[in-house]
Amino acid sequence: MKTKGYISGRPTELVVLDYGLFRVHSNGRIIGICGFLIRTDADEKILVDTGFPAKYAYDIAASSAEDDLGNFGEVLECTPANLPAAQLAKCGVAPDDIDLLILTHSHIDHVGGIADFPQAPILLSQSEHESDKPLYWGAVQPMAWPDRQYRVIDQDTQIGPGLRVMLTPGHAAGQISLLVELPETGPVLLTSDAISRPAEIDEGFAGAPDPEAARQSAARLMALAKERSAFIIYGHWPEQWPELRKAPESYN
Repeated sequence: MKTKGYISGRPTELVVLDYGLFRVHSNGRIIGICGFLIRTDADEKILVDTGFPAKYAYDIAASSAEDDLGNFGEVLECTPANLPAAQLAKCGVAPDDIDLLILTHSHIDHVGGIADFPQAPILLSQSEHESDKPLYWGAVQPMAWPDRQYRVIDQDTQIGPGLRVMLTPGHAAGQISLLVELPETGPVLLTSDAISRPAEIDEGFAGAPDPEAARQSAARLMALAKERSAFIIYGHWPEQWPELRKAPESYN
């Protein structure tokens, strides 16, 4: 595992950001769309993922039609209050306060606001970085990568004290997950969509682009969680979503 000093301080706070709700047509599952704010004792502020593109906060129907998203599901909630700037404001953080933006992968519900933090380097996997455009949704790829500094991860990397980024492919070739060490809560594992909900493990990740890679990634994450007695925050687990502390509340 590499060690890279992208962050100098230790995490002191983890905030779940509420980017809205989405219903999957095939099973009726209603899932929360989340991002995270991580603060460190060096007053660094790290944003993980950015939710849907801002256009959804102003016209869900037109945006869904434009992106052909209706074939998969329906955006139930995405208002201006669910955009990253508004969620960060609940924590007293402005967009230009962000020191590092971590992109777990570039699907539409994670990549929407990555161009909104021009001062912040973007950390992502090598596989994502090598894509001509963000994955977005299906065959629709309207976004370009913004002109930024990029911090590219090609293996599991300790990016600072108490903050590990791990390559966990399967859901996407460049999917990454994070382990955050907090002083009171202890280790928190952010699986992102490497494990969207626990039942995926029993189901064998049948719907993943690479089910075998997804199974291997999930096994590794669950072994790590057991070894570290970590609190797991899954990518999109309906049963967990209402129970999570959300901005401005936090895990410390």
